[in-house]
Order: sequence, then structure tokens, then C-alpha cells
Amino acid sequence: MRAPSPAISGLSSGQWPASIEWRAETDQVPYARALEEMTARNAAIQAGEADELVWLLEHPPVYTAGTSAAPAELLDPRFEVVAAGRGGRYTYHGPGQRVGYVLLNLTRRTRDVKGFVHGLEGWVIAALASFGVEAFRAEGRIGIWTHDPLRGEAKIGAIGVRVRRWVTMHGFAVNLSPDLSHFAGIVPCGIEEYGVTSLAALGIDVSAAEWDTALLAAGPDFLAALDRPCL
Repeated sequence: MRAPSPAISGLSSGQWPASIEWRAETDQVPYARALEEMTARNAAIQAGEADELVWLLEHPPVYTAGTSAAPAELLDPRFEVVAAGRGGRYTYHGPGQRVGYVLLNLTRRTRDVKGFVHGLEGWVIAALASFGVEAFRAEGRIGIWTHDPLRGEAKIGAIGVRVRRWVTMHGFAVNLSPDLSHFAGIVPCGIEEYGVTSLAALGIDVSAAEWDTALLAAGPDFLAALDRPCL
């Protein structure tokens, strides 16, 4: 089923700040190369030498290990495994999954890491809603969740961040149409009790460009939320 195009009638080019670069890749970017560039950009933002950045892309298949990853949760290293330096445990990235790297200087906003993570979750939830998907946060479980008729409650989006001198890096990953069997090589985010799903598994066909448009439409509300403390 084709998803309805997200409504963006209220969005003008002036609503997304010119000081935050919006970059959307059409080709896959190897994870190690993206991590190197993201790390350099984080340092440049800290130094006042580069604009903030939202970077949307897809990776070739890869498993990434967060700082809390347990070796026993790597069940089948069928793909390259890269230490990501972000919080969290093991995550899969691959074709059909849209990754958003969000590099923002929190000294220009409320210095609230919890609020930043909460804001990322809300941004993804709002974008999913534009395609008719009811997604939600789950107490004690990081990420974005929804109800799949075949899988029950399942994760549709992952969150993992790092903050260096109040400049953020990493971000979120949302399953548009990845090969869900690739997640079987890990215990995703260390949570064994629940599976993963995707927009395609829910019967909703969304292209990367359509997803990016929905994110852009919800972007101003995300940025506004970062100016308020997360209570």
C-alpha cells in the first residue's frame, strides 16, 4: 500500500534554520566513513568552525556496537561489526533503513541530554504519524515502538546518541523497508522480548525521499522542543 504523501502545507523554507545544514544522501555511505566525518564535524561545531547538521542516509549492511554492547548479544557476525562510540548496545544498519545523524550544539538550547533524546523520539513519532502509523515511547525501553499485527509490539526505530562538550552526534534509525532477517544476527539494543518491524512490514510503502520530507515538516517542532526543559 502506498503511503499518503505527508502534509507539509504549513512548511516554508524559512522554517528550517539556514544555520543547520540539511543533507539527504541518495547513495549508501559506508558506516566507518560516516562515523569519521561525523566525528570531525562534531569537533568543528564545538570550535565554531562549521554549521550544525542533520544528515540523512543509508548504510551498507553493518552491525554497530554501542558502549554498553555485550559480546553475547552478537549472535551471528555475518556483517562487519564497528564500534560506534555512542550509547546503547548492538544495532543493525542496512539498505531500506533511514538513518538520521543529528549534530546540534546544546549550548545554544537547553543543556538537557534527556530532553534531546526525548525530542528525537518525538520527532520520529510525529513523522511516522504522517503516514498513519501510531508509534510511541515505551517505559524502560529506548527507541520507537508500534503495534505490528503479526509481531505484536515491535521496534520500528532505534535511538543512540553521544554528546561531546554539549555537541550531539549519532541520532536515530527508522525501518522503512530493510531485510528484517538481518536483525537476527544480534539482540537488537539488548532487548530479547520484542521483535522489530518496518513500514513495509506494516503494508506501507514509503520512499527515502518521502520519509525525509515528513521529517523536514516535523523538524521545526523538534527544534522548538529543545528550547524547553524535559520535565
